[in-house]
Amino acid sequence: MRLGSRTPDKFIELLNDKIKSIQSTYLCKITELTDAASIKVMMGDATVTEQKTFDPKNVSDYFQRIDSMLKEWSLQDISTTNNQDTRRIFTKFEIKEGNYVLSGHLSLQFHVLLYYTPTQRVIDCQKELADIIDMTKNTQAQFSDNSDQTVLDKLKEMGYKDFDHQKLFEVFYENDEFREKVFAEIQKDAGVNFQELAEKKTKLFSELDSLLIETYQTSPVLIDDSRLVSGEEGCLLTLDIEFLKNNSRDGVFDPRKMPDAIKENIKRRIKELDVAVS
Repeated sequence: MRLGSRTPDKFIELLNDKIKSIQSTYLCKITELTDAASIKVMMGDATVTEQKTFDPKNVSDYFQRIDSMLKEWSLQDISTTNNQDTRRIFTKFEIKEGNYVLSGHLSLQFHVLLYYTPTQRVIDCQKELADIIDMTKNTQAQFSDNSDQTVLDKLKEMGYKDFDHQKLFEVFYENDEFREKVFAEIQKDAGVNFQELAEKKTKLFSELDSLLIETYQTSPVLIDDSRLVSGEEGCLLTLDIEFLKNNSRDGVFDPRKMPDAIKENIKRRIKELDVAVS
């Protein structure tokens, strides 16, 4: 049974009012913790601009503080999903009271935007990459325009005079070492070391990756499970009561059959959550 859902039962309605108050407090806290500050970032076209962001660690620390105050509850470690552009910080907790289990879930879902650190090195790396790509593209285009004949000419220079196009295909298909030797000679004459350029290109891309910075944005709204799963920004706080029967949990039960002592314990547990969230 999800607290907050409509019910004619007075006890559950009392809990519903309390959980709505806790959710309101929780939303205020999350709004404070995700208050965005402006930082300077660089776009892919080298334009420097300002972007709003917050620090997700503040939310993780807040969840950690809540967990530390729920001393008798079973707790799940603070976790963060690591999807490319949508992330979630969350924790779960539960406690058993008689044949009933009270379980809670806290989440914050936010989006990640990537920018470059505003530094001249980003522009330099992009320029070097563009030069390498242009150089290799032009050289490869010249080579591919008449590739078979170019190879045959190189073979004649190397002393192989009896090759035709069919034999060239057969030898290159069967002999990797010979093929690599011929292309190495052609590459040498062209004045371009493709392997060296490929390694340099890889290093430049790696350096550009190291210059990326993440910025984070979310919306100060309460969302439900379905909106969380669909990837919407926002925060979630839910609390469920389930009835234990034959080692299985059932969210559908008659609250009127709940012992008064259990009801008092559940109210006390919700009070603990209220204090922890505040």
